[in-house]
This record gives sequence, C-alpha cells and structure tokens, in this order.
Amino acid sequence: MPIIGSETDLTLNLAARHSAIDDGLKNMPGGEVYYAPVEDSATGTIEFVELPCSDLGTQVEGARLVFRDGVVVDASAREGEDHLLQTLETDSGSRGVGEFGLGCNEGLTRSLGDPLFDEKIAGTIHLALGGSYTHIGARNESRIRWDLVKDLRRDGGLWCDGELVQQGGRWCI
Repeated sequence: MPIIGSETDLTLNLAARHSAIDDGLKNMPGGEVYYAPVEDSATGTIEFVELPCSDLGTQVEGARLVFRDGVVVDASAREGEDHLLQTLETDSGSRGVGEFGLGCNEGLTRSLGDPLFDEKIAGTIHLALGGSYTHIGARNESRIRWDLVKDLRRDGGLWCDGELVQQGGRWCI
C-alpha cells in the first residue's frame, strides 16, 4: 500500500493481516480503521509536517522517518529531535511499525493536539511506532507505542493493489 504526500513516499504490506474498526465502544472518540503491517514491509520516507506529534508531554514537530525493511534507519525533526531519537533507541521493537491507521471521523475537522483525537480526523493516516496489537496479526513488541499523524487532505493519496483509493483525504472507491 503506497502512501504518497508532502515529502512522503512510503509503502506498507497489509497482506494476510486483519483490520479492525474503532467504532467508539472501547476508545473515544471512535473513527478509525487500523491494520498491522507486515513487520519487514515499511519502505520509504514519511514526514509528519502537518500536525504536531506529542509523546509523553513532549512536542515533536516536522518528524521525518526513513524506513528500510520495516525499521526506521534514519530520523530527524525540526523540533524535539532529541526526544524522537531517544525514543527510537528504547528497545529493538521501537523502530518498527506497530500500526497503520486511517482516520474516518468526519466530525473531527482540525487538530486538537492530542494524537488520540487527531489520528481519527477523516483524511489522515497514522503510524504507531513500537508495540502492536496481536488481535490483528501483528508481532512487533516494544515498551513504546507512539502514534504519529499525517494529514493527507491537501496533498496525498493512498493506493491499494495498484488502484488509487484515496486522494486529498477523500475516498475514490
């Protein structure tokens, strides 16, 4: 699944993995579909420039991650780079992708500065670094789990099996 956007060209493999729908019964607010990418599949670059990435009270802005064979091999940030780099050194699973999510909540239209809300904004995607959910087939283990949100509403698209399925935050299918 290629993700293309501002300073972003990242491919993930979701083959033979289950998805889950967050309908708001266990997590408020609801409004996402999430997957566990195949652990060694993340390849390419993604920049989180549209929304701040908050982790344990620390703001990280302009985070840029380069993945090869499923792990972050290079990382930088405009602000909070030290925190980003330290977090990536937490353990052997902290550089892996634990989750790929699609924001679907059209009631959320702007950032609230909290990734638990921002990741559900319709037209966004998010990657969770670190620990994954085993109930959807994931196997990445880590002490960390950090959701970073990318807004694709202005400039971005998602492809699945060679077909454009989302452009500018709107579904094409």
